[in-house]
Amino acid sequence: MFAKKTVRDVEVRGKRVLVRVDFNVPLADGIVTDDTRIRAALPTIRYLIDHGARVILVSHLGRPKGAPDPAFSLRPVRAVLAQLLGRNVHFIGSVVGPDVTTAVERMVDGEVVMLENLRFEPGEKANDPAFARQLAALADIYVDDAFGAAHRAHASTEGVTHYLPAYAGMLLAREVETLSAMLADPARPFAAILGGSKVSDKFGVIDRLLDVVDTLIVGGGMCFTFLAAKGVDIGTSIVEAEWVEPAKKMLDKASERGVGLLLPVDFVVADRFAEDAECRIVGREEIPGDWMGLDIGPTTIELFKTAISDARTIFWNGPMGVFEMKPYQAGTREVALAVARNSRAVSVVGGGDSVAALKKFDLEERVTFVSTGGGASMKLLEGAPLPGVEALLDQDS
Repeated sequence: MFAKKTVRDVEVRGKRVLVRVDFNVPLADGIVTDDTRIRAALPTIRYLIDHGARVILVSHLGRPKGAPDPAFSLRPVRAVLAQLLGRNVHFIGSVVGPDVTTAVERMVDGEVVMLENLRFEPGEKANDPAFARQLAALADIYVDDAFGAAHRAHASTEGVTHYLPAYAGMLLAREVETLSAMLADPARPFAAILGGSKVSDKFGVIDRLLDVVDTLIVGGGMCFTFLAAKGVDIGTSIVEAEWVEPAKKMLDKASERGVGLLLPVDFVVADRFAEDAECRIVGREEIPGDWMGLDIGPTTIELFKTAISDARTIFWNGPMGVFEMKPYQAGTREVALAVARNSRAVSVVGGGDSVAALKKFDLEERVTFVSTGGGASMKLLEGAPLPGVEALLDQDS
């Protein structure tokens, strides 16, 4: 049960509703190249339109330096949203100010406006109370549907809740419910698959998962820190030297708790980090001193696939190798396929690279849930409070 009030718990007809969405989408030459996050927000936006709200959408995009930058304008996003909604979305080229106030005052029930990139205003990331009050002054109600930004205490995610009644959107509520339930009451066996390059980014998650999973599968660049902790010569493979000792403690914890911690037993190695490098398959004890591992090998793939096929709950975050390069994509592809083929399991995939892999191999529709929040989902799984969630009204308030 989601502990916070949602958009369904408040009368919105005729009300101005400030909706924080996560439209931080990739752009290429001013064109949106992946509309996943825009589509994810549609249920909340459509609900508000259908119930007669006056919808004011706010989001960040990229990392502008607290000042307007045409390269990070939300204008291309507005065009995609309008097409998906099948209706006009009025774009205002500012975040606050007289033009925004005037446009909002003229809105009618069921209308949608989108403001310019929040991060064009320095007060957004600084969680400046004055800027938060300016945002709040535009609306009667605040709805947070930006799970991907829920781990940030910014003006539009936390500050504004001090001045408006604050509710969760449908996406944010579902994200929190799904990830929390996965930890609280998973069907067993529960297998977690972690990849990506850095142990440091996921150490808190590893520590928490070792308390609840039956099997922890570790691939990607981060596995080399664990292998170094086991005394394996990893050649020039990526390693976080300062995390070798903590990795030893995680290996000990897994052993103490009876968790099967699976590490690769073979690799695709290359003489340099390049798509056209010379590469070959070697056992993990046979990595040449001047070569690097860039993908898991075929024996490891079969090992990981067996564990995945036995699971009834699966969480996957992070690729198994440099899947953007064709010679090193087999590990990630085969793991993605194994997750997708296990139709008996509840499968949750989170993190930008994992989601990108699902899209690359056309497997998005074959998993139970795809999380839109990389950093936020990791923080939630660590057990850390999310400022954007904590600030919402409680169900019993």
